[in-house]
Amino acid sequence: MYTVVERELELRLVLSPDRGVTVPARLGYRTDDPYAVHITFHIDSESPVHWTFARELLVEGVFRPCGQGDVRVWPSRSEGRGVVLMALSSPDGDALLEAPAAQVSAWLERTLRVVPPGTEGEQLGIDGGLAQLLAR
Repeated sequence: MYTVVERELELRLVLSPDRGVTVPARLGYRTDDPYAVHITFHIDSESPVHWTFARELLVEGVFRPCGQGDVRVWPSRSEGRGVVLMALSSPDGDALLEAPAAQVSAWLERTLRVVPPGTEGEQLGIDGGLAQLLAR
């Protein structure tokens, strides 16, 4: 059995400095995949778009620019409020998304209470399984 921490929120897909489109999304965290966060974008398509990347990347990105390659995250301000920007790259294209920093931070705090940093490996049961394997 595992625990799930989810949050529905509206992100802004940045099309230009002056133009953006609201995209409903769901942040997800599961204790059976303790190193990852999952974001599902509910866009006008037959199937939602899913992205998975390191929870640590999002935690760090709330405070300072981080990441390279397919996922980059950094804090910023938009219209006087704190936001977290996520630049996502795939063979299908690139997207720049803006998320409300307060909502992302509150959700991350919930995930960190469920599985504190540094204890993710305990959730996987690797040590117990390895000890059992070596005992035979």
